[in-house]
Amino acid sequence: MSDKVDTEAFKEFARLRELRVNHRDLDYLIDKLSHDPMVDQLRIRRLKKRRLILKDTITRLESALIPDLDA
Repeated sequence: MSDKVDTEAFKEFARLRELRVNHRDLDYLIDKLSHDPMVDQLRIRRLKKRRLILKDTITRLESALIPDLDA
């Protein structure tokens, strides 16, 4: 009988948590910068693109962690 712990699953949860924190930080930064009329709009667009990439990565990781169920 094997009592090994699946460390890969824990790594995925840690990665997911890190991505969520980064997404939240970008959200805050974008909101803060969008209220400043002197900010370069290109910078805001790039930040939004990074945020979208993070969101897609989060969704993909969450989907991979959900076990497949046969209907």
